[in-house]
Amino acid sequence: MSNPVLAEWNKFRREFGPALPGLHLVVAVAVVARYLHSLIPNAMLARAISEVFIAVFLGLYVRNAVRFSSRFEPGVKFGLQRVLRLGIILLGLRLSLQDVVATGLEALLLIGACMALALTLAYLGGRLLRIPLRLATLIGVGTAVCGNTAIVATAPVIEAKDEDVSIAVATITFFGTLAVLLYPIIGYFAGLSDRVFGLWVGTAVNDTSQVVAAGAAFSEVARDVATVVKLTRNTLMVPIIIVIGLVYARSQNRRTPGAATQFSFSKVVPWFVIGFLLMTLVRTVGVALGVLPQDVNHPGQLQGAANVLIFVDEIAKFFILMALSAIGLSTDVSAVRRTGIRPFALGVGVASILAVFSLGLILLTGLGR
Repeated sequence: MSNPVLAEWNKFRREFGPALPGLHLVVAVAVVARYLHSLIPNAMLARAISEVFIAVFLGLYVRNAVRFSSRFEPGVKFGLQRVLRLGIILLGLRLSLQDVVATGLEALLLIGACMALALTLAYLGGRLLRIPLRLATLIGVGTAVCGNTAIVATAPVIEAKDEDVSIAVATITFFGTLAVLLYPIIGYFAGLSDRVFGLWVGTAVNDTSQVVAAGAAFSEVARDVATVVKLTRNTLMVPIIIVIGLVYARSQNRRTPGAATQFSFSKVVPWFVIGFLLMTLVRTVGVALGVLPQDVNHPGQLQGAANVLIFVDEIAKFFILMALSAIGLSTDVSAVRRTGIRPFALGVGVASILAVFSLGLILLTGLGR
């Protein structure tokens, strides 16, 4: 039996050489996106318009306006797949089981209800609007879990097309940016408390950076509550991807005669998902043993360990930025245009209903008290 780790490493080495020209382009787009983001003068506007948003649309512009050579294609694909997966693994080091416990049982139940609603609405809405199941699934996980990271992590599990990923990312990013601008205003006029607003934003806004931005726009307490709730949602990415992979594998077996007995654990549970989970466990054990800080902003005597975590986090963020730049570079707008407005309507509809449901549940149950 072949070693799956060795097989992945050999595949990585074979792909790296031909990918270099395209990787240079991916890195260039990511660097320019980060630089343009740094030029935004207003801090809150800079949080609302994330560097990821800029990277995706800058990549789209380069692909569809400049029309780069086909020699860049292997590198763009390498960035979208290999670099992305490395970034997802490193992101696991940001999280620990202590973060989940800190939110309390009530917050976990709220998160579970909202995630179940988002996935169900995406499935039903996708069927109603006749949207391909893979695209509807990506929009659902992006809304339910953690925005762009969940989308790009789920895509290989269900064998989604690059165009589907790009459409889902664009839809989720647009609504998340709009939420950052509108939710604090709604919170102020509705007279929401800091804790209620933090719970609401943590469950109803998609991307982590957008959650932090919306919470910080309201108050520091709201920011802290929203961040913890969002991190809890992020930790649930692994079991959700596993369940989606199992459902997808079963549906494929039903469609393929004689395939009912065939099952690939490595396909249902990709190596990068396992790596993400292992890094989360490393952070958890490290915090429990006192060698890693619970909060990198207040590390106490663990200043060196906190600096390592911050460094790894920055690498992970840039890898994700590269991958999302590659999404834009790999997407032909003419193919996206043929999809129409229905996926966008699905994403906005699911996110809007989720926002109303989340806030209503918080107020009715008194979770913010």
